[in-house]
Amino acid sequence: MGLKITWLGHDGFRIKNGKTVIIDPFKVSSSSDRADILLISHEHFDHLSTEDIRKVSSDKTVVVAAASCKAELSKLKFKDMRFMNPGDKVKEGEVTLEAVPAYNLNKFREPGKVFHPKNDGRVGYIIQMKGVRVYHAGDTDMIPEMKGLKADIALLPVSGTYVMDFREAAAAADLVRPKLAIPMHYGAIVGSEADAEEFKQLASCEVQILRPE
Repeated sequence: MGLKITWLGHDGFRIKNGKTVIIDPFKVSSSSDRADILLISHEHFDHLSTEDIRKVSSDKTVVVAAASCKAELSKLKFKDMRFMNPGDKVKEGEVTLEAVPAYNLNKFREPGKVFHPKNDGRVGYIIQMKGVRVYHAGDTDMIPEMKGLKADIALLPVSGTYVMDFREAAAAADLVRPKLAIPMHYGAIVGSEADAEEFKQLASCEVQILRPE
């Protein structure tokens, strides 16, 4: 599809096609490319890691992040920062970015309190580069808003506990209907490659399991 997608581990990805887009870097190597555009889905430490952001950004980087990230990111220096709520859309050169909802329905911190409440406004992203649409789901369960997202490639969490498990991720792929799905959110905090393999067996679309850089 013309895009080069590299998994950086956990929920982190680098997407290249002319521009370099990096999403949610966490425990990345210092040799990673510098981002033209850096996307942060929400404020939790394994998504907004200032140590890792410094490794992949420069004073030429434009940051696009959930509104909940503003206080922490404002301590760092970038070319520009834009803060998004679900439903917002922004164009950065030839790259179009749309923030979409990411939240839990049935993953509970304690009775009645989910890890990622809908009202907190955490996001996933639709990234459109040269006609290809990539959906990075962020930390989410399978939610109704996934239906009709029209993504060519879907990056979906599979580990359970805080996000969809592999069964729910396979059902989410049926809603999104991508040409290709890539599992994420395993191997760093919760989940293992076994979750990715189970997802691959269950999903109705093509699945590619990447090795982290």
